[in-house]
Amino acid sequence: MVNEMRAMDRAAIDRYGISEELLMENAGQAAYFVLLREMGIAGRRFIVFCGSGNNGGDGLVVARKILSSGGCVKVVLLGDPTGYAGASRTNYEILSRLPIDVDQVQSVTDVRDDVARSDAIVDAIFGTGLARGVEGRYRDIIELINESGKPVLSIDIPSGVNGDTGQVMGCAVRATCTVTFGLPKLGNLLFPGCELCGRLHVSHISFPPELYDADSLSVEISPVLPLPVRARDGHKGTFGDALFVAGAAGYYGAPYFAALSFMKAGGGYSRLATPAAVMPYLAAGGSEIVFVPQPGTAVGSLALEGKEALLELADRVDVVVLGPGISLHEETQQLVRGLVREVHKPLLIDGDGITAICSDLDGVATRMAPTILTPHLGEMARMTGLSVAEISADRVGVLRRTAMRLRSTVVLKGAHSQICTPDGRVWINMSGNPGMATAGSGDVLCGTIAAMYGLGFAIEVAARQGVFVHGFAGDLAAGAKGEDGITAADIMDFLPPAMKQLREAPVQLRDRYAGVELI
Repeated sequence: MVNEMRAMDRAAIDRYGISEELLMENAGQAAYFVLLREMGIAGRRFIVFCGSGNNGGDGLVVARKILSSGGCVKVVLLGDPTGYAGASRTNYEILSRLPIDVDQVQSVTDVRDDVARSDAIVDAIFGTGLARGVEGRYRDIIELINESGKPVLSIDIPSGVNGDTGQVMGCAVRATCTVTFGLPKLGNLLFPGCELCGRLHVSHISFPPELYDADSLSVEISPVLPLPVRARDGHKGTFGDALFVAGAAGYYGAPYFAALSFMKAGGGYSRLATPAAVMPYLAAGGSEIVFVPQPGTAVGSLALEGKEALLELADRVDVVVLGPGISLHEETQQLVRGLVREVHKPLLIDGDGITAICSDLDGVATRMAPTILTPHLGEMARMTGLSVAEISADRVGVLRRTAMRLRSTVVLKGAHSQICTPDGRVWINMSGNPGMATAGSGDVLCGTIAAMYGLGFAIEVAARQGVFVHGFAGDLAAGAKGEDGITAADIMDFLPPAMKQLREAPVQLRDRYAGVELI
């Protein structure tokens, strides 16, 4: 969060005596280093767009270092330089003594030719402090930068991207690479801001580790974790016994993908409680699954009369997955709400099961055993009473409030899915690709999360690891087949190779999915 980063800055200054000038110099040095490595400097022409705040001050440092390294640089001020204060003022005064062309512009026409003649652009206009939509000459300049086709280095975050949400505030710079400081901001990691950052780099700018590794930080990139050792003398019960309560007439894929993915991801014993009339359609493709036929309603969904038998079976397994493809039939929805209140084992609720609990969220909040919820944006909207637009504008805030209110781990599915634990800590997953936006993908995720629990991860960690493995399997599928046309079956089929690579090369995968490069 932007406020956490500001607090980190303040602590570095007040607690450790690291001056604001030194922090700005370190930030400019980090940005210069990336510029040097990515684009080269000597003999090249640069234009640096600077706003009137500290982000602009960082840009002034970069301009000085470009000059020092043999580059030709022009600084364009988009605000009144008398507004510079503190370290930014110091760097402006230094720059004014150097042979650097500094212009204050009022119109995009003043710099159009300079942009055309440049080899690369440095964006130091807004940073993370932007609180309103981009308008006027600022919008014109950003559009000129984007239309130029030149390589762009953004400092901290592409100008126009909200630092807390990743949303575009009217328009935003499309960067080739971005250097952020301390830790990545949410806007660097959430879409669409993430995509606008290009290659993302982070510098700790001399912050002590106790600041950027503090347990008090509420949002982190979800790390890739090594898998527990698979016992050589284990049996199917050693690696998890899961019950899937899923399926209805016309909904054959969801229960199949959920229950079989559990075993594809390393789980041991998969039981599928589904209406008896549905079972023959599933058995041919899922012969490894143990089927538990259930009484059905007149429309072919799970009937309420099977509740007691399901509760008895739930007591014998390690984890229960409830909801994939169960339909919205009212009797079945009533069954789901009763099971949520009375199942005493860890419970994962997905799909139609989430719709069922929306009318009885207290049933979730009062559960004693751990609960995982896996909503997409539409389901999150039903759970919270907010619109999709309202959630998108504050994904992490809404997610955190929901997880804490329901005392559950909540996985908000989508690009860079976010996982929030009941204590309000949020983890951002970096695996996955757009090809995974396909029917049945969420059902595969359910089985994968349950498998991670069966392999020995604590329930909250299993949610994070399951989201990663699911995304990684999708990445392998995309690598083999391309993103277009990936199906849930493809993702499921790549779960074993994903698990194999994770066992053999966890460090390499950790580096690949770090989300940022540390400089």
